[in-house]
Amino acid sequence: MTKELDDVILACDLPEHDLSAGDLGTVVLVHRGGAGYEVEFTALNGDTLAVVTLMADQLLPVRSGTIAHVRELVAR
Repeated sequence: MTKELDDVILACDLPEHDLSAGDLGTVVLVHRGGAGYEVEFTALNGDTLAVVTLMADQLLPVRSGTIAHVRELVAR
């Protein structure tokens, strides 16, 4: 089960938050035993880009062999 402070992978695009499938986030709060999550997405320098409430099916766990991919956030 995913718990607070676990890293997770976004499974879908969230254009309203400038987030794309594959972006890496950190769970900051678990809702209803894992039905949903508050996830913080940060830049590599630690700046918070978004904190989003997501359903469990919108996230993928980080597993052994998962590789991170870096992309630049396009300025609005």
